[in-house]
Amino acid sequence: MEGKDVEVEWMPYELRPDPTPTLDPDSDYIRNAWHQSVKPISQKLGVEMNLPPVQPRTHLPFEGFQYAKEQGKANEYNHRILKAFFVEGKDIGQIDILVDLAEEVGLDGTEYRKVLDSRTYKEQHQEALRTAVQKDIRAVPTFFIGDRKIQGLYPADRLSEIIEEELNKQNSTSDAYDGTSCDVDGC
Repeated sequence: MEGKDVEVEWMPYELRPDPTPTLDPDSDYIRNAWHQSVKPISQKLGVEMNLPPVQPRTHLPFEGFQYAKEQGKANEYNHRILKAFFVEGKDIGQIDILVDLAEEVGLDGTEYRKVLDSRTYKEQHQEALRTAVQKDIRAVPTFFIGDRKIQGLYPADRLSEIIEEELNKQNSTSDAYDGTSCDVDGC
């Protein structure tokens, strides 16, 4: 967040990992959820989103994320993948599409393709999914801010308040004991 001394760390989370079946984008469930929930929220937030025409497996873009992260391009990569899926309706489960998107954010397409074809980051991605289970993540988005777990969408000003509360809590805890010591004569 602008003006805050915080770092955002993206973590993968698959809503329907293999072997859980993906949802049919033409099903009543998806269309109703989209039109009754997702679309109104995106419009209220001023975020362009369209109902994606496909529901791909997401392990490949998430494995690609691990590569992008190592290359210092995690934020750019994630924003581009999300835009490709939710705005442009691209099938982000297809390697050729992912390579094009990776190149758009400045990643080496040949190397990117190689890591996806060889599944170089498969175990790293699986470990991230295990971490999500251990942290009891069940929804997107989920934020960890200090000691707090926040699930769902919150207005930016409320997230900013929570960040400020957590920063103040950290500062007051650490400042309270700086330089204080006790010895045999007392404190």
